[in-house]
Amino acid sequence: MKAINHYITNAVLIAAASVLFASCKKDGNPNKLPDVNPSDYAGMIDGYTSSDQIYPKNLIAYWGFENSTSEGVSNTAVTSSANTSFVDDGVRGKALSLAAGYLYYGTQFQKFKTDSLKSWSISAWVRILNNGSKRTMLFQLARPGIFTGNINFSLNTQSFPASNTTTFRIQPTFTTVSGGTQDNINNVLSPTIGMTKWTHILLTYDYTTGVFNIWADGVKMGGYPNRGTGNNSFKSWEPSQIIIGSNYNGIPGMAVNTDVTFAPMTGHLDEIRIFNIALPDAHIKALFNLGKANK
Repeated sequence: MKAINHYITNAVLIAAASVLFASCKKDGNPNKLPDVNPSDYAGMIDGYTSSDQIYPKNLIAYWGFENSTSEGVSNTAVTSSANTSFVDDGVRGKALSLAAGYLYYGTQFQKFKTDSLKSWSISAWVRILNNGSKRTMLFQLARPGIFTGNINFSLNTQSFPASNTTTFRIQPTFTTVSGGTQDNINNVLSPTIGMTKWTHILLTYDYTTGVFNIWADGVKMGGYPNRGTGNNSFKSWEPSQIIIGSNYNGIPGMAVNTDVTFAPMTGHLDEIRIFNIALPDAHIKALFNLGKANK
């Protein structure tokens, strides 16, 4: 009788232990999510298949330079230009070539008006050299009759000779609520440049925090990002116009003073994108990685 009870007791204990083990076993899918098919993500970079998928609802201006100088979001045609052509080996398709040239848009873009533009990001791919004598204005949200624009995407190409392709200074500025300017510069870190290398340069400005960042080739490089708020905040003064590759003093008949520190740009440009938000870090890196893959 003892033996029978012993076997029954052991059987009960084993069954109980089995139930307990099963109940304690970790469920690898506690939320019952569907299985992931790796083939669904083939060809993706940072979760995207194209640069066009990066914050498309916040894209307020775009230049793809596919045999056209028109701005793509509003379909605004260029007002005047000089020394422009297209090259085949762009970041995606063709690219704009400037030989001491520029693009000028005399239209007031609605999405660049004061009440519309607070935070922003500007992304561009460039092939350029230092020149040892003149600065380059990659992009300017210009103010008619005024030398300094609302946004001045300035490159210090005057700082080093063309033979120096490892030190490249980016020094953008913006105009403030009080009418002054704020700037940043990559005074320590630098991307490499050259006429056979596409370099990705990106600016972000956050109106809420006053943080103004410079990125190059997926790395945050600006030395002075905290520009303050209040009177130091950005203001998109009206009216405004857009110049790519120059400022007013480089456009015949439009000079506003005798300043000759800038010269019309020589180099290549592609995939200029402007957003009305400060892009998150991960998406800035994604734009760089997608561009490297010609996506």
